Amino acid sequence: MNTVVDTALIQSLDSAHFLHPFTDFKDLNGRGARVITRAEGVYVWDSEGHRILDCMSGLWCVNAGYGRKELADAAHQQMMTLPYYNSFFQTTNVPAVQLAAKLASLAPDVGDRSFQHVFYSSSGSESNDSNVRMVRRYWDLLGQPQRKVIISRNNAYHGSTMAGASLGGMSGMHAQGDLPIPNITHIEQPYYFENGLPGETAEEFGVRAAGWLEEKILAVGPDKVAAFIAEPVQGAGGVIIPPSTYWPEIQRIVDKYGILLISDEVICAFGRLGHWFGYEKFGYKPDLVTFAKAITSGYIPLGGVMVGNRVAKVLIEQGGEFNHGYTYSGHPVACAVGLANLEIMEREQLPQKVHGEIGAYFAQRYAELNDHPLVGVAETCGFVGGLVLVKDKARKTRFHGDDGVGMICRGHCFQNGLIMRAVGDRMIIAPPLIMTRADIDEMMRLIYLALDLTQTELKARGLL
Repeated sequence: MNTVVDTALIQSLDSAHFLHPFTDFKDLNGRGARVITRAEGVYVWDSEGHRILDCMSGLWCVNAGYGRKELADAAHQQMMTLPYYNSFFQTTNVPAVQLAAKLASLAPDVGDRSFQHVFYSSSGSESNDSNVRMVRRYWDLLGQPQRKVIISRNNAYHGSTMAGASLGGMSGMHAQGDLPIPNITHIEQPYYFENGLPGETAEEFGVRAAGWLEEKILAVGPDKVAAFIAEPVQGAGGVIIPPSTYWPEIQRIVDKYGILLISDEVICAFGRLGHWFGYEKFGYKPDLVTFAKAITSGYIPLGGVMVGNRVAKVLIEQGGEFNHGYTYSGHPVACAVGLANLEIMEREQLPQKVHGEIGAYFAQRYAELNDHPLVGVAETCGFVGGLVLVKDKARKTRFHGDDGVGMICRGHCFQNGLIMRAVGDRMIIAPPLIMTRADIDEMMRLIYLALDLTQTELKARGLL
């Protein structure tokens, strides 16, 4: 049932009062925001009654789909029992403890780095700020305070707080905040389509790309490097899927130099890649794992860091008071919703489905896009997919950035009932894990339609 909304009024109030994230305020005020009023399953509806297939799961969040009454009931019950209490003053609450134990039980064993402890926040950005604090505190306690440098990757996304945006490798973000903050540096991303050499296989490139980490460690000085942070698959950077050889070589390098490994799984955890955590998919052993988003399927904000045993042991046994935390660390309502959400995912075996038959069907159908004349390459990993739009498939000729080809395609997606995100000339998706074969077929029909309309428009503009 549609919610009746005065679209013009809401747009007017929005323009007058609401500053949106990652938005050109003047441009949005001129066109008016799209007003989303309700959602169910894999669809959202706007105030004009248009049904839109949400192939971005909100913002990489809604893994269990929209309209889950169990999650609303969990929030309501907890609000009526204990709506809030802090985790300072040597206090705790039941849902926070239960969720931490649940996460520990779901995390695959990685030996002395196995995960038994959780530090809570409200977002991925906050969680990565916490990582910086914990990593540097860890080395201080071990008598190596000079180990402050954290290495990340260009085009990575690790949040938009000062530390999170610094860890990320988005040049546009750095330009607007006098970033990165000191002792954070970057290497190139493992993007084979863009950085592979002529005649170089993806596997050869993966080893070479991982080698950039070792080069940076040696340039900085191994005794000054604290950690390397990376997403298993780069999400907001355009779904950059590393070759199979990349992560094993990264593991060898961090072990060789004794630096900590942070796996930022704000996007990749909780079934997105067909496993509870992305590090299991690629077989590496992180010391810290950042999580947020799909821990509650986006129904309520919650984030945190899973802290591996070798780090936690030092912080607990040698650290004394850790002078860091948040008002909402371990918020009881958020943790109750997180528990209920994980119960749904376990009961419906959503990670297993992505790993199995439905994930295989998704990959099979998405790979068909490689035949479209606008697509340079289309690839998937679990339930994320990315494709790059090109002028010439044979020569891999890219469009000029000013052509705005991604935004042209994105416009055709929205106009025809599909949410597909544009990152430069890359189009990306991360649909809810509850998708059926029929949903995937409908998604593919709409993607093809958007690509065909984009091709027609580009020809009309003289860009093809």
